[in-house]
Order: sequence, then C-alpha cells, then structure tokens
Amino acid sequence: MSENYVSHADSLGNIHISEEVLAAITAAAALEVDGVYSLAANLGSDIAELLGKKNLTKGIHIQVEDEQVSVILSVLMSYGHTIPDMGKAIQEGVKTAIESMTGMEVGSVNVNVAGIVFDKNNAQ
Repeated sequence: MSENYVSHADSLGNIHISEEVLAAITAAAALEVDGVYSLAANLGSDIAELLGKKNLTKGIHIQVEDEQVSVILSVLMSYGHTIPDMGKAIQEGVKTAIESMTGMEVGSVNVNVAGIVFDKNNAQ
C-alpha cells in the first residue's frame, strides 16, 4: 500500500488521512464479525512477515477516488458459518466504520473468502 493521503479541507485547515489508516479501520471492523478467523495474506505480506514485519492490514486494498472509498479485502473464515451472511456482515461493518470515523463515503466493499479454517477440536 502506498503512502497516499486523502485530504479534507475546512475553515480551520486540512485533514490528511492515510490509506494505511483506512486499511486499519477496515481490518478492525472485519475482525469484529463473528466467523472471521483472520485476514488472508497476499504474497507481499507473507514475505514481509517472514522478514519480521507484522502487518495488521494484510489482504486489504484501499482505493480512493473523488472522496469515495473502495475496499477489497480477503478473509479466512471459521468453519460452520454461512459465507453470504458473513460477507454481508463484513460489508456493513466496514462501511459503517469507515463512514463514521472518517466522514468519507464508501462506494464498495468487496469481500474475498480465501479459505476456511477448521477448529481442531471440532474436526475430530
């Protein structure tokens, strides 16, 4: 993710919001949804973690155009949850969190379910 900033101007000055901040808000909101095991990493964040860099926002892509936010995120879900219901809950949670914390409009939240994690106790 680049060091892009989203600016808001008002009578007192400017407010700059990093895309990293938007990604962190997205991660926190997604992880609150029942059934989300974790965010799914992409190749770049896997390599970064091997080098010792923790990345809370792995698997999240943020794009901002004309003060409208588009989010793409990949998650791992826990076995036993309904994918469409969980996906809808993630979309609503992320949209609400970004809009309430930043005042920006969310155009889309695309959720990719990258895998299912089985609980070892239930698998036996």
